[in-house]
Amino acid sequence: MKFCSACGASVQLRIPPGDSLPRHVCADCGEIHYLNPKLVVGAIPVWEDRILLCRRAIEPRHGKWTLPAGFMENRETTAEAAARETLEEACARITVGPLFALVNIPEISQVHLFYRAELLDTDFAAGAESLDVALFSEADIPWDTLAFRSVTFALQRFLEDRRSGNYRTHTQDLSLPRSLVGDGT
Repeated sequence: MKFCSACGASVQLRIPPGDSLPRHVCADCGEIHYLNPKLVVGAIPVWEDRILLCRRAIEPRHGKWTLPAGFMENRETTAEAAARETLEEACARITVGPLFALVNIPEISQVHLFYRAELLDTDFAAGAESLDVALFSEADIPWDTLAFRSVTFALQRFLEDRRSGNYRTHTQDLSLPRSLVGDGT
C-alpha cells in the first residue's frame, strides 16, 4: 500500500500507538489501514458416492482440477460463499453442510475453508471460471492434477472420514516452498 484510501496522501509502515504490529498509517490524516488475511471458501459437493470437481479456466493453476471455491465477498456468511462459488464455478446448487476443513496458509495470508455439501441435482455445467466440471468416484479423482494442496488435504480427509463413517472438522497449517509464495496455492 502506498496511498491512503481516505485522503490520498502517502502512507508509512509503522506501529501505531496501542498496537503491536506494523500497519500502513497515513502521514496526513492518521488513518490506520489494516490488511488482513483473505478467506477462500468452498464446498465438497457430493452426489451419491461421487464428488464434484471443476477444471480451472483461470490462473493460478489453469487446467488443474479443484473443488469449487473462491474468495469470500463482503456481506455474506462463509456458508453463503461456499454455495455462491459452487453456483458460479459449476452452475450447481447445493445444500451446505457442516464446516469440514480449515487450512491456514500464512505465507500468502489466506485461510481456506471447505464445507461438506450435497448436490441438489445433477444439473451442473462449467461456469465462467471452469473449463470442465465432472463427478468423480474415489478411484477416479485426478490426484496428480489437483490445483492446490489445500484441496488435496480436504479431499484426502473427506474420503478417510467417509470410509470410517465418522466425519469431523480438520485443520492444517501449510507452509509453501519459497518459489510458490504469492501465486495463490
